[in-house]
Amino acid sequence: MDKIIIKGARENNLKNINIAIPKNKLVVITGVSGSGKSSLAFDTIYAEGQRRYVESLSAYARQFLDNSSKPDVDTIEGLSPSISIDQKTTNKNPRSTVGTVTEIYDYLRLLFARIGTPYCPNHHIPITSQSIEEMTTKILELEENTKIMVMSPIVKGEKGTHKDLLERLRKEGYIRIKVDGELRELSEEIELEKNKKHNISVIIDRLVTKEGIRSRLYSSLETATKLSHGKVIIDVIEGKELLFSEDYACPYCDYSLEELEPRIFSFNAPYGSCDDCKGLGVKYKIDVDLVIPDKNKSILDGAIRTINIDEESSITYTELDAVSKFYNIDLDKKIKNLTKEELDIILYGSKDLITFNYVSKNGNTRKVTNYYEGIITNLERRYIETKSTWIREWIEGYMTELPCPTCHGSRLKPSVLNVLINNKNIYEVTCLSIEKLNKFINSLHLGKEETEISSVVIKEISSRLTFLTNVGLGYLTLSRQAGTLSGGESQRIRLATQIGSRLTGVLYVLDEPSIGLHQRDNQKLINSLLEMRDLGNSLIVVEHDTDTMLAADYLIDIGPEAGEKGGYVIAQGTPKDVINNENSITGRYLKGIEKIEIPAKRRKEKIYRNQRC
Repeated sequence: MDKIIIKGARENNLKNINIAIPKNKLVVITGVSGSGKSSLAFDTIYAEGQRRYVESLSAYARQFLDNSSKPDVDTIEGLSPSISIDQKTTNKNPRSTVGTVTEIYDYLRLLFARIGTPYCPNHHIPITSQSIEEMTTKILELEENTKIMVMSPIVKGEKGTHKDLLERLRKEGYIRIKVDGELRELSEEIELEKNKKHNISVIIDRLVTKEGIRSRLYSSLETATKLSHGKVIIDVIEGKELLFSEDYACPYCDYSLEELEPRIFSFNAPYGSCDDCKGLGVKYKIDVDLVIPDKNKSILDGAIRTINIDEESSITYTELDAVSKFYNIDLDKKIKNLTKEELDIILYGSKDLITFNYVSKNGNTRKVTNYYEGIITNLERRYIETKSTWIREWIEGYMTELPCPTCHGSRLKPSVLNVLINNKNIYEVTCLSIEKLNKFINSLHLGKEETEISSVVIKEISSRLTFLTNVGLGYLTLSRQAGTLSGGESQRIRLATQIGSRLTGVLYVLDEPSIGLHQRDNQKLINSLLEMRDLGNSLIVVEHDTDTMLAADYLIDIGPEAGEKGGYVIAQGTPKDVINNENSITGRYLKGIEKIEIPAKRRKEKIYRNQRC
């Protein structure tokens, strides 16, 4: 069938309409706001297409999907699998960025893992491979009589029971392994959780550093590197673990880097995310100005908003009273008149042990000697420990979002940020605007081998960046949080992602994609829609924009008015057919018979001072 045939559509305010919409065309549905455009496009056509697709799946798959009810329509024939690109699906997850939503960041991770050059953060030189001889020399520099274990890391962060691997190790004669930080004997039965990620290292040898062990140590390191593809872990007993790699290690210091893999460049995985902020790029900190908004009040007058000291028998009052007497702090003094040392004791706790006499309401007393925790320290501890959503949200009301002091907003570990391509790390690359990033990617100075390795990845990155530029989003950066995007920006990002997927035979339903787009970029958006059509897809666009309507293959005018007075098909056909239809309000505006005049006299600007509008 070359048409979507709809009979008896009555969803919302639609008046039992019958209509045939051509497939593999750019179809624009227009009309006044509230006339029933979205009811036809989204609530009828898309909803039925999605419902039929879900019903075609197995019963097992359907249990994980929401069951959608059938729209109020008699029949719809000729439907294709439907994808909705609307303005209500902006991802508010703080871990989502423009790069992750468009999947461009996944390609960048792959690019840096394949052709990135690691640099030593201490000596700022490229890191080269480390031979077994160099490893041996470095280990023998440890203090004499140091107990060490030579381990080969064969599994890192992989799910599964690993039964076959453990059995193979037994047959090869290995005796001990370290599983998730715990030493285990291979002779015992080792049961691992299938859906949990595990780290497994084989114990190759246990040594004490002293003269005469070089040959044995060298042999053990050689065995370890063969087993784990070049990696060795030296577990210094009562010390820290040392990581050595035949691939990446600084010849002048102890800095070494594990094998470059795409996952270490991900801020959503523990292998690459900043240890301090866990990949968020920001940290939430209690703001003193929010806790004490009025510095002209005293503590007893309620200056500290997070505590209640109305009752003298309360724990808070008892602790503050004991602290004030111990340090001779006047609780009736205004906050601004307290010294910094006095205020720090109240907010962040004491360095001395203080005896607290707690008195319950029934008169029982309890004497406790302890350190005073402090108001802000207490809030920070409760924020981490609480399981109550209400308590967490209440404490967040007194917190300020600050860039992470460790990663400075990059979300990644320092070691990851020291992997460069043309003197830029992956975070610096994502901070470039999409237009500048496209130029950077297409002008990389690479060797012959690097060019062969990266050619396909660079082509994919460049094509996706071009799609984003073509829908008017060249000013965005890949590091920008998805939650800060407007509805129009989010929709055009999804549009560019769908263009990049190169699907065919799909019905796309869009909701006013031109919103928020500058008039000069309209043609870029229209060209993107036409490109999707030319791939063999059907597009139904709810739109008010003049340029989009005139570029459509088929135009449908719903009206004539909003609400109860709407829901009828007033005109349909090519844009020229609608323009020549006297019943179409849209046609009269497109023809220029009607227009919204620019007021000859502008209203005076009203300035509101000290008012919340």
